[in-house]
Amino acid sequence: MAGCTTESDTGRTQHGTDPAEVAPGGAAAPTTTVITPTPSTPATGAPRHTPAVGKESPVLRTEPSADPSRRSPPSPGREQPAPMRKSTPIRVRIPAIGVDSRLMRLGITGNGALQVPPNGFPAGWFTGAPTPGETGPAVIAGHVHWSGRPGVFARLDRLKPGDMIMVTRQDRSTATFRVSRTREYPKTSFPSAAVYGDIDHPGLRLITCGGLDYVSDKYEANLVVFADLIG
Repeated sequence: MAGCTTESDTGRTQHGTDPAEVAPGGAAAPTTTVITPTPSTPATGAPRHTPAVGKESPVLRTEPSADPSRRSPPSPGREQPAPMRKSTPIRVRIPAIGVDSRLMRLGITGNGALQVPPNGFPAGWFTGAPTPGETGPAVIAGHVHWSGRPGVFARLDRLKPGDMIMVTRQDRSTATFRVSRTREYPKTSFPSAAVYGDIDHPGLRLITCGGLDYVSDKYEANLVVFADLIG
């Protein structure tokens, strides 16, 4: 996710979290870096690459793929729809919080971190994970703030279980997800396996920064929204 930085530590205004272009050690990578998108994984597994992220970014550390025997099931009490075929996502809409954004591609930097969008808009999708609608955890990241203004995911913390997320795909289909839960994790103990680990159904994770420390003016956590495909 995007590095969560402030004027005090980088000379720039506060950023929110998107796929981070931050090295494992926490040093922000140049925002001008151009990364070649990583091919999407098949519809039957965890992301091919798990982004590595340091303290000042959306904590996505490299870890082995989750044990297939321990795949996370979909939310209980909900019918599991058939997975969709692979198709590039081009737009995300979240009516509950007024989000309607096109999607850019986010790959992996040379130091193993998730590439960060160059601005507060649009959001981006991680090309190293399944596309939204395929089996597995699709990943979309966006900034909370950028250059002193709200970013695409400025209101992500307002999402509640039951809210809908619609992802329009290049094949003209729409993958509709229902939020199952939201969690905020300290950057020092981000649960990579729970967020990026293999699952046996189509899922979606929205990631941004959270836990703003008003004294240091830095984001100390990552907010993750978990959602399941419903149609």
